[in-house]
Amino acid sequence: MSFSSDLRPPEHQVAGHRASTEKLGPLVDGAGLFYKPLQAGDRGEHELAFYTAFSAHPAVSPRVRDAFFPRFYGTRLLPTPARPGGDPYPHIVLDDLLAGLPSPCVADVKIGACTWPPRSPDPYVTKCLAKDRETTSALLGFRVSGVRVAAAGQGGEVWRPDRSELKAMDAAGVRRVLRRYVSSCGGGGDGLDCALAAAVYGGEGGVLAQLRELKAWFEEQTLFHFYSASILLGYDANAASAPGGGGGGVRVKLVDFAHVDEGEGVIDHNFLGGLCSLIKFIGDIVAEASEKASSGPS
Repeated sequence: MSFSSDLRPPEHQVAGHRASTEKLGPLVDGAGLFYKPLQAGDRGEHELAFYTAFSAHPAVSPRVRDAFFPRFYGTRLLPTPARPGGDPYPHIVLDDLLAGLPSPCVADVKIGACTWPPRSPDPYVTKCLAKDRETTSALLGFRVSGVRVAAAGQGGEVWRPDRSELKAMDAAGVRRVLRRYVSSCGGGGDGLDCALAAAVYGGEGGVLAQLRELKAWFEEQTLFHFYSASILLGYDANAASAPGGGGGGVRVKLVDFAHVDEGEGVIDHNFLGGLCSLIKFIGDIVAEASEKASSGPS
């Protein structure tokens, strides 16, 4: 595969199309930037329009924009082997959300019981509805689209279930994945010790605190409705496993905005409901891990 010398497919990508000589996909440059090719049809232009409007929207607080959304740097034409003759193709330039994490553990969680925006064509609605019912989206208000769990230590094993396995999960399977995401076993065995739950999910800067802050914004914001958007969770396995290492640089970010619709003064109950459901799942894991820690070994 021959990309520009400083560009390569993200090593830790867990969802979406992976860039290759035959297919467009995201690229990173190793210097902290992420390049997302414009999607086909009007999706790419729609996502670009959202980033352009959102990045300068006076009603969006800088705290929310900086804490929960990738920084937007405009677009760039990049040569890509997936295009005839390697012709340049427009890419949206964003922060690489996993930059600076030597051994990242990543989860992509698609939020919302309904993943299609209003006024979608019937064939697209039918396709989305089928997928929402086949997965846990319709049942729980979210589904895990991708996950990568790395064991601490250089060269540690990595657990990355394939998409068919994730797609077939029920509610109990989602809970197991969310527990394994914070278990010290990483890729080794089936242990679910949740040893990192307090460090990653709990605490002042943990996933739960960040999700609750995001929830507070969604309880008030009526600017946008987010369909088929994901919450990306990330932390560094080495830092989280180290004594006194805290959460290992826990990150909670929203991504994928090809289907954002105008809020028109109405709260986004579809996204908010899925977010509350995810918070409940993670909160239960934190409580369980805390109870186990306080009771000590049996």
